[in-house]
Amino acid sequence: MRRYEGKVVLITGAASGFGRRAAERFAAEGAKLVLGDIQEAGLAETARLVEATGGEAVSRVTDVGSGDAVAALVAAGTDAFGRLDVALNNAGVAHGTMKLVDTDEAVMRRMFDVNVMGVFHGMKAEIPVMERQGGGVILNTASVAGVTGAPLLAAYAAAKHAVIGLTKTTAAETARKGIRINAICPAFADTPMLTESLAQPGRTQEEMVSRLVQTMPMRRAGTADEIVQAMLWICSPENSFMTGHALVVDGGLTAL
Repeated sequence: MRRYEGKVVLITGAASGFGRRAAERFAAEGAKLVLGDIQEAGLAETARLVEATGGEAVSRVTDVGSGDAVAALVAAGTDAFGRLDVALNNAGVAHGTMKLVDTDEAVMRRMFDVNVMGVFHGMKAEIPVMERQGGGVILNTASVAGVTGAPLLAAYAAAKHAVIGLTKTTAAETARKGIRINAICPAFADTPMLTESLAQPGRTQEEMVSRLVQTMPMRRAGTADEIVQAMLWICSPENSFMTGHALVVDGGLTAL
């Protein structure tokens, strides 16, 4: 399938996880890519992977907590390709498990500085471009923790709830301008973020994942490719009537 032939797709958090896999899959379907991440080496590797398969990509080291940095990434993309058709505001961070009473202010602020402000800065820069060209699609990476409670992840859950609030509000503001804005809400998926957030002294990664998936009807974590397949559909022309929606892709977790 070549649903994105000639389209320009911007992805933040492109150095690893969902972002890297999304870059590979959108490029395979014909997209030209604008890639941003704060991790320079990982970002360069993603760009190399895209270009090795014949794709086109521009990349820029980007701290999504900075409005100027995100605006510069969007500008780099439009300078290179002349437009912006799809934007994945995907960059995010998590924290280790802890009760709210043990969560210090620095952890809470970091969750909002990256996860919420990154989406805010992204949409603030992307929407004017899409308005001028007559439309576009924005997809914000939230989490199943944005639609349910998430014991021991209070700061992360609060930030992801905020992402969904931003998504729904801006979707309503831009619906008549040909812009669709949605959020995707993955459950636990096999990415570096999951590995880092589960790290605990005296326990292996396998033990922590095994305990975690016992709460899920499918009894397994998702894969990056499963989440990216949903991203491809949400952003595609085939899905032209969905906006303001937070789609859970969670192995049945929220069915309980």
